[in-house]
Amino acid sequence: MATPTRGLTGIRTLSGRVDKGSLAYRSYMQITCLEMEKARRDAERRSASQRIAMIDARLREIEAAKAELLQTVSGEPAPPSRTPARGASSGMARLEVKPTPKRNGGGFKIRY
Repeated sequence: MATPTRGLTGIRTLSGRVDKGSLAYRSYMQITCLEMEKARRDAERRSASQRIAMIDARLREIEAAKAELLQTVSGEPAPPSRTPARGASSGMARLEVKPTPKRNGGGFKIRY
């Protein structure tokens, strides 16, 4: 009589027979991972709260500046303030600022 040939599928092993819930180290590892994720999310929440507080403060500053400008515009226009030229307080002659002459829009040219 012929003996059946043995193959890889005929080898008996214990793999797959261990209950995954009974291994305590896996449960502790999952708990550790969950705690680490919780700590990261908590830090992320604090950072987001700080950013929201900074944005709210900036919005209040913008509203205050806007109200000040609207109050200035609605009232009488203030006379233009003249700032003294450099050296005017020391008795030197006042410098006149002249606009620069317009140039032809020729662009950048390189001569060879």
